Amino acid sequence: MMKIVIGDHNFSSWSLRPWLALKQAGLPFEQICIRLHQSRTREEILKYSPSGKVPCLIDGSTVVWDSLAICEYIAEQAPSLWPSERKARAEARAISCEMHSGFGALRFSMPMEIVSSRPYDARTAEVEADIARIVSIWESCRLCYAQDGPFLYGYFSIADAMFSPVVWRFLTYAVELPPASRAWVETMRLLPAMQEWREAALAEMAR
Repeated sequence: MMKIVIGDHNFSSWSLRPWLALKQAGLPFEQICIRLHQSRTREEILKYSPSGKVPCLIDGSTVVWDSLAICEYIAEQAPSLWPSERKARAEARAISCEMHSGFGALRFSMPMEIVSSRPYDARTAEVEADIARIVSIWESCRLCYAQDGPFLYGYFSIADAMFSPVVWRFLTYAVELPPASRAWVETMRLLPAMQEWREAALAEMAR
């Protein structure tokens, strides 16, 4: 059985992405959770991940230590995690890569803290630009693929998984959204797997 090594549910946005892809694909896996920001955190992670970071997927002798690479690995076993149509699949990969490598201002100023509520009015121009770009992506996807289902490309895909931490960020920081984006956020929030992740975050913070 595959193993996925993750960090705190409340904070580890990188861990959420492949974990959610695994859940939505229906693939069996074992979860190993390592608390972050502890004296032995790096030492514990290095038992599994050569980068010293989470997430990390272990499948027999195969070790994958990057969130998007893990999602791609999962998709080799569950091809439905990418849109079947060539153009949609290319676009889904492009926005997934953009999320993976970009939006640094948003990440810095609005870290994922699922159990918090922090309406945030004093946003920098860089953060506002990141928010506007993300909303533009979501609105474009929903305009083109709304007839196929409620997710970015109709059916759940890795693109949804890659943007899943932004769902919690926008809820935590009370970001106002246009109707199509707001509906997608609500669809994601209500996913049983997303609720399971949130419940785990609440349990961890209560300890």
